[in-house]
Amino acid sequence: MDEQVLLVDDEPGILKVLGISLADRGYRVFTSQGGEEALGIFRDARPNIVLTDIKMPGMDGIELLKIIKRENPDTEVIMITGHGDMELAIESLKHEASDFITKPIHDEALDIALRRALEKLSYKKKLNEYTENLERLVEEKTRKLVEAERLAAVGQTVAGLAHAIKNITAGLTGGMYVLEKGIELDNKTYLTQGWQMIKGNVQKVKGVAGDLLNYAKEREPEYQLSDPNQPAREVCDLMSFRASEVGVSLKLNPAEAMSRAWFDPEGVHRVLLNLVTNAIDACTDISCASKACEVIVQTSKPEGWAVEYRVSDNGCGMDEETKGKVFRTFFSTKGSRGTGLGLMIAKKIVDEHGGAILLSSEPGAGTTVTVRLPEKKR
Repeated sequence: MDEQVLLVDDEPGILKVLGISLADRGYRVFTSQGGEEALGIFRDARPNIVLTDIKMPGMDGIELLKIIKRENPDTEVIMITGHGDMELAIESLKHEASDFITKPIHDEALDIALRRALEKLSYKKKLNEYTENLERLVEEKTRKLVEAERLAAVGQTVAGLAHAIKNITAGLTGGMYVLEKGIELDNKTYLTQGWQMIKGNVQKVKGVAGDLLNYAKEREPEYQLSDPNQPAREVCDLMSFRASEVGVSLKLNPAEAMSRAWFDPEGVHRVLLNLVTNAIDACTDISCASKACEVIVQTSKPEGWAVEYRVSDNGCGMDEETKGKVFRTFFSTKGSRGTGLGLMIAKKIVDEHGGAILLSSEPGAGTTVTVRLPEKKR
């Protein structure tokens, strides 16, 4: 046995006899005749078990117990008490003494107390080992899970990008075919159509590349003290022709007398442009062919926020599954017409501002996307 025991008693006779008895049992024994001295030995030797008399001059056994438990809760402390000190013995148990034995000390009572102390030490050791192993296991599983999620995200990104490139490639192939037919037949109409198809798909390639660069680039917003209504006006002016071209009514409802606020006007313009484009596209779905569709852009100043933008449409709407995917990598509700990057970039810009982007939608009833930007002072 390699366990260490600190024996504390103010009576030299008990120290000598009990020390020999403990050594005969295989313990390495440290002895002390007072609490202060015992505390110094404890701090140096760090024994697993302490046997201490309760009543001693100076620092008594209960005070020594409290300090030992405070400094090393895993140490097992056995109290030695006289027959008339049962209240003190019970009090010691309240302070987490592992056991107590009474004077005169009988070998059987000592053996039982030591065995209990050793069992508790063994349980604590096993529990610590189990906890450490469990922590290592959790850490390892967490690392593997993160790696798996990372690989899955990479897989989704690659698959989404491959799908977008495939759609563009198909468009380019179609354009080349029409162009070649125009050359073969000397048909000016085919030549023009083929060339326009190729130009359109080259623009898509540039758009995808630009979106990918914008999404991958870490960027701090370029804050300016600006009119919150200005980006909304610019986007509505820019998209008005596109909306009228597909028969969608585009309206702007700006809040009156909006205070200037700190935000990145270019970034917010990009967010609103993506949202309005998506809203107009949602109104061109075949399920909306029988109704007059409209897109409404609103601005307001809610309490606690610098500005709120709300883009609403009465288009095709989304089901619960689709709503859960719209901000994910390369998910698009537009089929072959979209890459899924628009809402990803919008969310990224809003996140960079420390804002919030919320979506509500009902199938057949339309969609509302709300963007809130926080107040910021420079």
